[in-house]
Amino acid sequence: MTNKSIISTDKAPAAIGPYSQAVRAGDTVYLSGQIPLDPQTMEVVNYAFEAQAVRVFDNLTAVAEAAGGSLADIVKLTVLLTDLDNFATVNEIMTRYFKAPYPARAAYAVKALPKGVDIEVEAIMVT
Repeated sequence: MTNKSIISTDKAPAAIGPYSQAVRAGDTVYLSGQIPLDPQTMEVVNYAFEAQAVRVFDNLTAVAEAAGGSLADIVKLTVLLTDLDNFATVNEIMTRYFKAPYPARAAYAVKALPKGVDIEVEAIMVT
């Protein structure tokens, strides 16, 4: 069986449930879904969608770096949105954080997300 290790950093929000920020299994790191919580206050950063999305990608960056990688090592993203009208904004913000070749990605509309936020993103990274 592959060795499994837990990744944790205070530069991203602490888990708000029974899960880890990320888990490494071999060279693969599974990053838990990030919502737009400020890691210092554990409060939602702002209810404006763009601010939420930026915070989510900043949180993912912190977890990826704690695992010894970067966003460039992410191979798959899953984006959860409460309103697909924000899809174009997600695309624009992603270009601030990712360069081609881009990771694989899926995006889903969901009814609700924790703490009433509008976006959650989880990722798979290979280091």
